[in-house]
Amino acid sequence: MSEFNNLINGEWLAGASYSPNLNPSNLADVIGQYTQGDASHVDAAVAAATAAFPAWSTGSVQARSDALDKIGTEILARKEELGALLAREEGKTRAEGIGEVTRAGQIFKFFAGECLRLSGETVPSVRPGIGVEITREPVGVVGLITPWNFPIAIPAWKIAPALAFGNCVVLKPADLVPGSSWALAEIIHRSGIPAGVFNLVMGRGSVIGNALVQHPGIHAISFTGSVGVGRGIALECAKSGKKVQLEMGGKNPQVVLDDANLDQAVELCVQSAFYSTGQRCTASSRLIVTEGIYPRFIEAMKARMAKIKVGDALAQGTDIGPVSSQSQLEQDLGYVEIGKAEGAMLAVGGERLALGTEGFYMAPALFSDSGKTMRINREEIFGPVASVIRVKDYDEALATANDTEFGLSAGIATTSLKYATHFKRHSQAGMVMVNLPTAGVDYHVPFGGRKGSSYGPREQGRYAQEFFTIVKTAYTLA
Repeated sequence: MSEFNNLINGEWLAGASYSPNLNPSNLADVIGQYTQGDASHVDAAVAAATAAFPAWSTGSVQARSDALDKIGTEILARKEELGALLAREEGKTRAEGIGEVTRAGQIFKFFAGECLRLSGETVPSVRPGIGVEITREPVGVVGLITPWNFPIAIPAWKIAPALAFGNCVVLKPADLVPGSSWALAEIIHRSGIPAGVFNLVMGRGSVIGNALVQHPGIHAISFTGSVGVGRGIALECAKSGKKVQLEMGGKNPQVVLDDANLDQAVELCVQSAFYSTGQRCTASSRLIVTEGIYPRFIEAMKARMAKIKVGDALAQGTDIGPVSSQSQLEQDLGYVEIGKAEGAMLAVGGERLALGTEGFYMAPALFSDSGKTMRINREEIFGPVASVIRVKDYDEALATANDTEFGLSAGIATTSLKYATHFKRHSQAGMVMVNLPTAGVDYHVPFGGRKGSSYGPREQGRYAQEFFTIVKTAYTLA
């Protein structure tokens, strides 16, 4: 059995113990043994990053660009291999895994270009004979804490801008799926980036994550994960003055109006709610449907869901792989029981499946006749469970869509330019989709939400500089 270690100051170092990385499609398949670090490994990684920061932050932007471009090139060249690894450890299909790896490569390529597009301003002072320059400088040593549902794309969209803008990095990947992040770290290690600029420390969030957040040598924390953990991180960072960026939960609405193209609406709802096993923060779990189209929508959804094939993530023809873990499966099945107990009608699915191998398989669940105040419509489930809420008209649909503590992504299916335009302006979400799935965004534009979904500057695209840089204003007497 292969063992995989932490990367600290350019060396692969073992922790105190190892943890198996299991394939959720086949629990008999152990991908490898991944080391478990502790606070001492965080100390060593921060010390290495601190030592590397002066030279890296003021060095050649061409060298940074070349390294990031090389990383992106190798990721794209190995997308089939890395996509299969991702599917094997996380449970999304091979095609989805390859797509995620491709996105990771594109992100590094994009930020290779951003290294060369750093800019500032020169403005006149209100005082004669004085010049004013406004520039951006790197924050320092940043701690990146990433989730299990996108084990290579989310690390990529945090690491690439951090390095592009001259920061040094300590990455703590999700303990459930360390393989993709380890493979990415190995590529970064061979890219020509100096030792200590990038460090990987694997282990439990309660150990490694806490050590990063509380470490005095860390200047900023970027976190993607649960609401409860994110809010705790925000409080800790406030105590020490660390810069913080949080991407947390979602309870995303997908509105379907009477005038919608029914086939198109059903397809985007299925894609949003159930693909990637519903394990996306941008997934739609609330399908808000106006009463004129409601009966036909329910029947069409049931017919479409009957064609969904649940199976091994690596198998040909699989549409939806397993849930990622035993605890997540139990949570998903628990919410199915909650929905039934609350009085919603389970239209289809919702049961555990026994397939050819022992895995965390579940039939996607659709509730009809659900109420706005039910827990299944208020709490993030993060699995293949969606519920349909019947509303009278567009105005009620918009009000229902906005009636949530979250505000990440929202969608509308309509052929009306009037309603589409109004929804884009009045939806209380950071990202709005018209006749498109709520899950699925580009890598070169801002990502983030409102209310309880996000805190701090946006991720991705040129907006990433808001978090990974600090503005400096310099005055010069002529």
